[in-house]
Amino acid sequence: MTPTGEVRTVTVAGDRPYDVVIGHHLLGELPGLLGGEVRRVLVVHPAALATTADAVRADLLEHGYETFLAEVPNAEEAKTAQVAAFLWGVLGQADFTRTDAVVAVGGGATTDLGGFVAATWLRGIRVVHVPTTLLAMVDAAVGGKTGINTPEGKNLVGAFHPPVGVLCDLAALASLPRNDFVSGLAEVVKCGFIADPRILELVEANVALLQDPVAAASSDVLLELVERAIAVKAQVVGEDLREAGLREVLNYGHTFGHAVELVERFQWRHGAAVSVGMVFVAELARLAGRLPDEVVARHRSVLSSLGLPVSYRGDRWNQLQAAMRRDKKTRGDLLRFVVLEDVGRPVRLEGPDPALLAAAYAEVSEGATPQSTVSL
Repeated sequence: MTPTGEVRTVTVAGDRPYDVVIGHHLLGELPGLLGGEVRRVLVVHPAALATTADAVRADLLEHGYETFLAEVPNAEEAKTAQVAAFLWGVLGQADFTRTDAVVAVGGGATTDLGGFVAATWLRGIRVVHVPTTLLAMVDAAVGGKTGINTPEGKNLVGAFHPPVGVLCDLAALASLPRNDFVSGLAEVVKCGFIADPRILELVEANVALLQDPVAAASSDVLLELVERAIAVKAQVVGEDLREAGLREVLNYGHTFGHAVELVERFQWRHGAAVSVGMVFVAELARLAGRLPDEVVARHRSVLSSLGLPVSYRGDRWNQLQAAMRRDKKTRGDLLRFVVLEDVGRPVRLEGPDPALLAAAYAEVSEGATPQSTVSL
């Protein structure tokens, strides 16, 4: 078991370096990340985390910050221009200046939204993320990518705006529904495939533990998995904040995954969609002669052992193709994918033959592989 007081820190390098603090019961770390210049703080949170937000506000008030709460919708419903405008209104009415800050408490949708609002208010104020889901801890809250959705696609409006700090309190994960926790593990597994094989070994050796959020939240295993996954992302974004090249590897599985989310009108969990997306690009790489069969099989075995889906319905190819052409990696009409040549060896595959794409889709179509029993 992990000692409650153990704290680990991963530093994200770059022009504006910041720390990601990982441990248990970390509320006391927040004032140190905000800094002495800040006078006003807006705590953005979904309704389900009202009690947590109240605790954050009380702690900040004790430290002398003028603190405001703003409740936003749950999940992707928060990531709209209308909700962003509501938060801009709160900031304006409370006279927030460039030395004030936003604290985003919640899952990835909340940190995406809170970061975007901080990036756009007065052309940029400080933001600290307090992610409360595994997915947010290892993905959305780290890296400085912020955004909102439009009817045309996910995260098409956004800005690069690194936080001044991130607090990953693993104790919060004990209360996550199992399916949400497992969904977050998809992004952890992704980091294993693109950069850190030790992550895959830890997952494979601890499948039973990782099916139980309560047990996992206090384990050394999860602490190491979260730290390693964040370290993978920190190394990449420290070298390529604005996705000029290297950072694209973090989108492994996301081109197809985001297309599934759009076609399903965001009713699929992000991790479930990315799970299928990773199997799709693994099959694509195999068909293109890039990836050995055994690595493709490992994708299926690792993800399915966790209860993540490895296939998708077979009658949506036209819609998925249209959605993938809106992906951020697409250049003109040229589809671009991150694929693997082996574990830890990501490369780009540009403009694959349409027949290869269709064949890869056939490999992940329902009926081609056993179905997951986990709710999406």
